Amino acid sequence: MNIVFAGTPVFALQPMEAIIAAGHKIAAVLTQPDKPQGRKGVLTPSPVKESALSLGIPVLQPERLRSDMGALKEVKADLMVTCAYGQILTQEVLDLFPRGVWNIHASLLPAYRGAAPIARAIIDGLRETGVTVMKTELGLDTGDILLFERCPIYDSDDCGTLSDRLSRIGADLIVQSLSLIGRGDFTLTKQGDGFACKKVERTEVDFSRPAREVSCLIRGLSPAPFAYARIGETVLNFWFAEETACDADASAGTVVAASPKEGLVIKCGEGAVRITELQPAGGRRMSARDFLNGRKIAKGMRFERLF
Repeated sequence: MNIVFAGTPVFALQPMEAIIAAGHKIAAVLTQPDKPQGRKGVLTPSPVKESALSLGIPVLQPERLRSDMGALKEVKADLMVTCAYGQILTQEVLDLFPRGVWNIHASLLPAYRGAAPIARAIIDGLRETGVTVMKTELGLDTGDILLFERCPIYDSDDCGTLSDRLSRIGADLIVQSLSLIGRGDFTLTKQGDGFACKKVERTEVDFSRPAREVSCLIRGLSPAPFAYARIGETVLNFWFAEETACDADASAGTVVAASPKEGLVIKCGEGAVRITELQPAGGRRMSARDFLNGRKIAKGMRFERLF
């Protein structure tokens, strides 16, 4: 089968490379246009584009696929695989592929349709998520399910580590799926009622929430777009936090420990969180212990939230 692979972020790399390793031909890669990155706004290709070019695969980057389908039509592929591509497909696009369009989605559908399913699963405190391969239709991730696999969420996970594991699962599932589709030996399962999740945004931490909620928010927004908080004139992006017991008689947001030995511990509405990695705004990522060396954050100070 001639295959078009549509994907953009790092999450899509392992599935794309697994398809090639399994002996399938990717006739073209469809990915988002280069985006400006960094303070200088340097145009930067997507991870999928960089990998495709290194493998000698033609790359298509329409600004809006629905109004610029000419190059995709010329590929004349049998099937398309999508994985976090980033554009909604029209019926005209779906009709180009006689053996269907198949999507790798990082949730156990029908839950967590739409954007940011990995981050949202962590933020919501789930203990399990997974990957689903579905046949794409016009609805938002509502198509019939071909295969799925479950994946635990650990307290040691942030969005980056969980994304990597789910990407590996997606790679295995799509290879299995293409084998079934190639033989015509498969059945599809209709989805039940579900819900869609929205994109995640940089969020100020509300330490009046229970410690588990705070920890899940920080881990779900790491390594981007971050949960952050303010103490005095300092703004800190948090990379990782873990729950910890706390019997201190202090208000939420109060620093109950701040030393290279104890780390940075902040009182929550219930319990406390220990920040293990952070990044001062405009600075570099570092351990909380390194950050506390020589900095004037002391026990009893308080993180103040702006409303």
